[in-house]
Amino acid sequence: MEGTATRAPAARRKGSTRGSCKTRTARPRAPQVPSQAAPDLTDAAAGKGSLSSESESLRKKTPPVLQDKQPPVLQDKQPPVLQDKQPPVLQDKQPPVLQDKQPPVLQDKQPPVLQDKQPPVLEEKLPARAPRSQSTKKGFSDSGDRHTLRDRRAALKEDRPSGVPMPLSNEPGILPKEKTGPAEGEKGVLRQNFVGRRLHPVVEKLKLRRPETSQACALVNSLIDHLQRRLPLWDPAFEGISTLGTGSYYEQVKISAPNEFDVMLKLEVSRVELVEYDDTGSFYFVKFKRNLRGNPLTSFLDNEILSASKLLSQFRKIIKEEVKRIKEMDIAVERKKPTSPAVTLLIRKPEEISVDVVLALESRSSWPQSTQGGLTIENWLGRKVKVEFKYRPVYLVPKPAKGGNGLQADTWRLSFSHIEKDILRNHGSSKTCCETNGVPCCRKKCLKLMKYLLEKLKKKFEKRKELDKFHSYHMKTAFFHLCAQKPDDSQWQSGDLEQCFDNCVSYFLQCLRIEQLVHFFIPRYNLFSRDFIDKTSKEFLLRQIEFQRNNMFPVFEE
Repeated sequence: MEGTATRAPAARRKGSTRGSCKTRTARPRAPQVPSQAAPDLTDAAAGKGSLSSESESLRKKTPPVLQDKQPPVLQDKQPPVLQDKQPPVLQDKQPPVLQDKQPPVLQDKQPPVLQDKQPPVLEEKLPARAPRSQSTKKGFSDSGDRHTLRDRRAALKEDRPSGVPMPLSNEPGILPKEKTGPAEGEKGVLRQNFVGRRLHPVVEKLKLRRPETSQACALVNSLIDHLQRRLPLWDPAFEGISTLGTGSYYEQVKISAPNEFDVMLKLEVSRVELVEYDDTGSFYFVKFKRNLRGNPLTSFLDNEILSASKLLSQFRKIIKEEVKRIKEMDIAVERKKPTSPAVTLLIRKPEEISVDVVLALESRSSWPQSTQGGLTIENWLGRKVKVEFKYRPVYLVPKPAKGGNGLQADTWRLSFSHIEKDILRNHGSSKTCCETNGVPCCRKKCLKLMKYLLEKLKKKFEKRKELDKFHSYHMKTAFFHLCAQKPDDSQWQSGDLEQCFDNCVSYFLQCLRIEQLVHFFIPRYNLFSRDFIDKTSKEFLLRQIEFQRNNMFPVFEE
């Protein structure tokens, strides 16, 4: 701006030295027009005619001459010089420098740093926008840039705990995908080979031997058949009771030895109303929709609510009396646990076997509202299989719920053990997975190893209380979520046992970090809520599993 202020007066001074006539005519003043014809008057006087006549003719002819000759000269010379020299300099030099140098520096340096340090939980929300828009601005390949950012976040997520709960949900992307260089890749291969040599013997050791299994099953079946016959004779409320095999043995994922069995004795009830007890969507009161005269279950009603504690107490009392009548086996009834729905029987002879007998109500009404959004197996087992499962009955077991500072003894908890058994028996995305003529996978092997890892840790720290609230059901729930996220059989090939098991461990560790393990059938029921498991216990188990993983699972050798 200062250059413009100094140049304009200089141009006017230069023009003033050439003559006063041109300077005056440059200004658009009307009174100076006649004076511009003075040079033409001199020429006319030297030639012909009088001065007065020539001056009159000149006065008539000068306006057209001035308009044709002089104004165009003034417009062509001075205004274009000012417009061509000064404005283009400002537009060409300054604005491009600001646009080319500064914005790309801010976009290229800052966003990737922020995205790499974000919590792993936000991983699936960021890459869809920021990496694509920036990569396309710079002309990079969109897919290549996006995968690079995801790999970086996954590596951080695996090594550092952070983030808020994600609907582990089933939210995909919780698994780490490490992007390693050549040196790290070689170490990873060596590590996998070493872990593989350690895992395969463990899997073989966990297999059940057929002779042992047959003998144990014969003892358990004899015991359950006896109870099923005798219970209705003691109390007509148990009329029509039947057996439903559940648990790891019937799911074919039992480990080590056939020394633990879970058996459900189901009692069908009709026209019942389920009244939700708490926010978890898992605990309910059971009410009959109408007064059933003559129904023996009416003796267990408490303010129109079927009392879980009363019915379980009668169930336990009958079993304690009946096991005394069985002479073929030496059976003891273990002490009742406050929150357990099972009556635990210990067969001491001819061999030691633990049997959990669980009383369950069978309701053929629709599944409760809390189950909507759960059982995410559409991409894994198919939508038709899910619909088929939904038409099956729902079961309720007598399980006390936390209420205030104590327990609510009359609540019932939803049970989906019959669905879990069928999922594990038919676990492949293809119908022939793990069949005789089909391609085997390593899903069940991974679940067995996860359960065995927790079992070994609980045994190692049995004198501590931090692991008392963790059970194999937590491992199974995490495993179901992982199968839903990795639905293809090709992702669970039998030769990839080491990597698949590491994926399972990584998933469970992340659940411990964010303190969230969503129930597979009830989405709003968080099994790792602090209402059920304190933070100290979760951190303790997290440290122990990380140590085992980093040191290639030495607990398997103990």
